[in-house]
Parts: sequence; structure tokens; C-alpha cells
Amino acid sequence: MKFKTILLVDDETAITSAITRVLRGKHTTIMTANSGQQALDTLAENNVDIIISDLSMPGMTGNELFSRVAQEYPETIRIMLTAHTDINLVLEAVNNGRVWGYLQKPWNNDELRILVEQASQMQDVLAERSMLKQTLQRYQKKQRPTFEGFIGDSIAMQFVYNAIERAAPSNASMFLTGASGTGKEVAAEAIHKLSKRKNAAFVALNCAAIPSELMESEIFGHVKGAFSGALSNRDGAATMADGGTLFLDELGEMDMALQAKLLRFIQTGEYQKVGSDKTERANIRFIAATNRDPLQAIADQVLREDLYYRLNVISIDLPPLKERDQDPLQIAQYFLTRFSEEEEKIFAGFSADAEMLLTQYDWPGNVRQLRNLIHSAVIMSDGPIIGSEELGRQLKLDKTSINNLSVASPVGTSASMPVAEFAPDNPLLGAASEAVFNIEPLATTERRAIERAIQHFDDNVVQAANALQVSPSTLYRKMQSWQEEN
Repeated sequence: MKFKTILLVDDETAITSAITRVLRGKHTTIMTANSGQQALDTLAENNVDIIISDLSMPGMTGNELFSRVAQEYPETIRIMLTAHTDINLVLEAVNNGRVWGYLQKPWNNDELRILVEQASQMQDVLAERSMLKQTLQRYQKKQRPTFEGFIGDSIAMQFVYNAIERAAPSNASMFLTGASGTGKEVAAEAIHKLSKRKNAAFVALNCAAIPSELMESEIFGHVKGAFSGALSNRDGAATMADGGTLFLDELGEMDMALQAKLLRFIQTGEYQKVGSDKTERANIRFIAATNRDPLQAIADQVLREDLYYRLNVISIDLPPLKERDQDPLQIAQYFLTRFSEEEEKIFAGFSADAEMLLTQYDWPGNVRQLRNLIHSAVIMSDGPIIGSEELGRQLKLDKTSINNLSVASPVGTSASMPVAEFAPDNPLLGAASEAVFNIEPLATTERRAIERAIQHFDDNVVQAANALQVSPSTLYRKMQSWQEEN
């Protein structure tokens, strides 16, 4: 149990003293107040996790206090303490003060401890949810649909944009990871454009596309006669990128012996052209990338460990397209406009089923695959709308796969919701899971879920409502309507 601060509010000192004795422990700080106003003063000066207050007090009532706390300190768990059983008082506290639970006078000490323990766990959940919400809001405020060559406003890409902006001003070496086609070269160019080196050259080398026997010359250059075919002096990437940025893509494809020379160049800034004994210097920022796990590449002995850690001062991972929410559709629309102009055709957009396919397909080739797909569709289609069958043919999907990808997710499931939440053994959501397979009236499904929740929490309506994420007053109204029907 995390450390908690509990505020007890009652005009009878004997009550607060008795509860203090029950709850006092090494994980709690107990504070007391004998009036609603004194409680508000305490809240204004202290972070209170749980407040337990009597309803009937002179001056400010417990209901009035709960209402103020709900408005001003929503993350403080509210528990009412009362000797009354008047349902109207309880409903008022539920509706206006949004109380989480209640305790009946006289109370059972074990029940009091359990209630506070449950409240403490709920407060932890609320605190974590609040932190996540603040993080999301921070990124959503800065949400950008495009960024330095990237397209997409998903949360995953907002993190990438933010990381690039933070890393760009530095001169530190960087290592980019991500599957093929996720935009590692676009990221490297963005880093260069936002850096102090933006007015110098950005040089990109794809280590997988250059024969190993020519790679050293591509990096360092060569002098005339250095090897067969070297008919003149030639500058390499080291010379051309001096003062700027050198991007080495697919670094694990470089020969291990050349990786050792590259490491020395990075460490000293010195190099020699192939066939020359003259030492030259260059001031370069290095950005390297690979589409495979660097640690696995080291284990497979295709990437030097010392080179990796020398380059990996700052790292950014580019997410695959399937993890970028609605970005595939935004990117597809961009390429549709671009290629329509290039091919001198007119397209109005995608059909609804095509849009669904674009967002639900896995995209193993990521943005590169999507780009080629749209280009091919523009060339092979007459327009003005591109449908799912046309995209499916280009992707070589059978009709069943096209149909499955062109419809919305099944009822009761969502890509953003953990599957475990809909497992049949979940006492609260089991009914919703069953309803997917056995169609029944929505009211019946709703009643089943509510009754299971109340049963699960031993008839504690407030806790059941909290688990169902509805107001307790909603459950009271539902139960009253069921009684009237019977």
C-alpha cells in the first residue's frame, strides 16, 4: 500500500479519535477536522488522498462539503459517514458530492479497514489515470498532422516529433531503429534540418545498397589509381558531409573490418582516402539506422558492439504503420492527391470500405508499401473513387480477407481496449462478452451487467457504479424502474 493521507471530518471528537485508532499505521497520515470549513482549510494546504466525513454537522453539512471537494479536489476519494438511512440524503451525496463509498454508524472496524484499503487502491488508479491524461493532453495540445516530411497525428508520432525536436540541436551521434519503410531517412533529414548544421550538407548512404568492395571508397573517397577503375581522385561522404550530417542506413550490412575504421573516424574525426597516406579531418554529426534489433545484430556478429554504443548516444524508434491509429488513411489521402496530379487523373477519395481496409491492414512494408499501393491504384484505376476491391487486388488479398478488413471491428471489441477486459470470467463484463455471440435486447444485457456488478461488490451500489463508470444515482434509478416493472 502506498503512503496515504486521510482526512477525518466530524463535529464529535470521539468519532474522529476512534477512527484514527483503527486506521493509524506506518502507511498513513491521519488528519482531523471538526467542521466542513476546517476541512476545506486543511485541503487547501495539504494533499489529501481520502476524506471521510459525517453528513450531519452544524454549519456546513457533509453533503455541502462533498460537493465542494468534488469540484475543487476531484482526485480525493470521498467516503460518507452517517447514522441516517434516509435514501434522499444518500442520493444527494451521490449526485452532488459523487461519493465513492459510505460507512454506517456504528461501524465494524474490519469493514472500515477494508473500505479504506479499497479506496486507497482506487485513488492509485485515479492518480495514474490523471497522469496519463495530462501526458496525452500535453501532446494533443502540440498535436501536428505533419512534421518535417512526416504525415500523421497519432500519439505514437507525436512522441517521435517531440524526440526529434529535442535531439536535433545537439551534436551527439544518434541511432534510429524501426522496421523497413517506417521513415528512418526522413527522420534523419528532419534532425539535420532542425540542427545547427542545416546550412551544410546532409549525406545519406545505404550500406545495404553499396557493394562491400566499394563501401570504403563511398565513405572516405579515393585517389587516382587506388584500385582498378579509379581513374581520378574522388571525394567520399566524409569530405562532402564536413560540417554537416552523415546518415548511415542499414549499418549492420557494412563489413566488420570497415566498421572498425568507421569507429576510429567517429572517435578521432580523422580518415584517409583509399590509396592515400594523407590524414584528413572532418567535423561530422553521425546518424546511423538499422531495421533489425541492434542487440540481436551484435549477437549475430554483424554489428560491432563498440560501434553501436559509440553511435547510440541518442536513440529514436520509429513505430510501424499498424501502430499509428488513423495515420494510414491520412498518408493514403496525401499520396492520392500527389499521384493524381503526377498521373494527370482526377480522384475524389476512397470509399468507406476502402478507408476501413487502409486503417485495419497490417502494412508489413509500412509507409513505403502504402506509398507504392496508392501509386499503383491511381495508375490502374479510372476513379473517381478507389474502393476496397481495387486496393485488395493490388495487395493480392483474397475476397474473404478484403471483406474482413473492410468492415468495422466486432461489437464489444476495440483495438484500443485490452482483450482481457472482455474475457468471460470478468464478473462485470461477462454479459457484454456473451452478447457478442447471443443477440438479446440491449436492456437485458445492461441489466445483467449491472446486477453482476452489484453482486460482485456485495450489494455496494456506489462501488458497483464506480466499476461500471456511471453515476450511482443511475443505478438507483435503474433498480427502482425494475421494481416498478415487477
